Amino acid sequence: MFNFLCIGDIMLDVSVVIDSEIHVGGDTKASISTHGGGAAANVATWLAALGNHVFLCSRAGDDLNGEFLHNELDKYSVRHSLERAKDEKTGVVVILVNEAGDRTMFPDSGANSGLSVADLPPLDHFSAAYLSGYALINPKSRKNVLEMIQHLKAIDIPIVLDPGTVGALRNIPRSLLAEWLGLVDVLILNEEEALYIGNESDITGALVNLAALTPLVVVKRGGLGAIAIFERAMIVEVPAEEVEVVDTTGAGDSFAAGFISAWFEEPHLERAIKSGIVQASICIGSVGARPPLGKDI
Repeated sequence: MFNFLCIGDIMLDVSVVIDSEIHVGGDTKASISTHGGGAAANVATWLAALGNHVFLCSRAGDDLNGEFLHNELDKYSVRHSLERAKDEKTGVVVILVNEAGDRTMFPDSGANSGLSVADLPPLDHFSAAYLSGYALINPKSRKNVLEMIQHLKAIDIPIVLDPGTVGALRNIPRSLLAEWLGLVDVLILNEEEALYIGNESDITGALVNLAALTPLVVVKRGGLGAIAIFERAMIVEVPAEEVEVVDTTGAGDSFAAGFISAWFEEPHLERAIKSGIVQASICIGSVGARPPLGKDI
């Protein structure tokens, strides 16, 4: 059992699942539900469900949504600050899920934008830190998060970064992205992000370019599984499991948790990728980004 720190966003997910085309200007029948979300919070819950000790460093607002999300973290046994940001609203993301289970997201970061070093817990005894790239991409929290990274590096806590969506990354100069990647030990990202940041049209070329910046690069490829490169030499690819796709929300976060948990237990690349794929397969089988409560995963 390991002790992980997760840094980044906590959100309320409003999932809108449709099984037909959208009737613009009219009504479209949908199934709507609310869930805990936010990449860092999602990873924290999956890590905890795998039996690890986890502290989530995030900011929820002093509102009903923040109260709901903190109570949910307690149910997952994820430790967190008991304070909520006064006079600020909790982040909310509306998620549109289509017939194929693919999702389109409309985020409002809310209180997450104020994340800072003051939100860090005592840094003793953490095995590693996971950092959600949304906190770096957000210009309101970027400077503070870079300061948090320096605190982690000063005491040699390994840092795992998941950079975030390409839509947001396109607003960041590639030179700055390269600087960020040079600060972390593990990079976990999806294929579209890898091709963009790696500035290549094929995944192998992107892996090689990214590996020049970060020792371990893991690329999530959806239905194709995942591929990784370690110390610029060893490339390992593992196929996906065949499962029914209900909702892909949180698939990448659950993969990251499965990979991180296995990798820091034993740095075996194929085993860690398989662990990530298993958790992602569980996640996409139901609506929402969190692991099932009260069930072994």
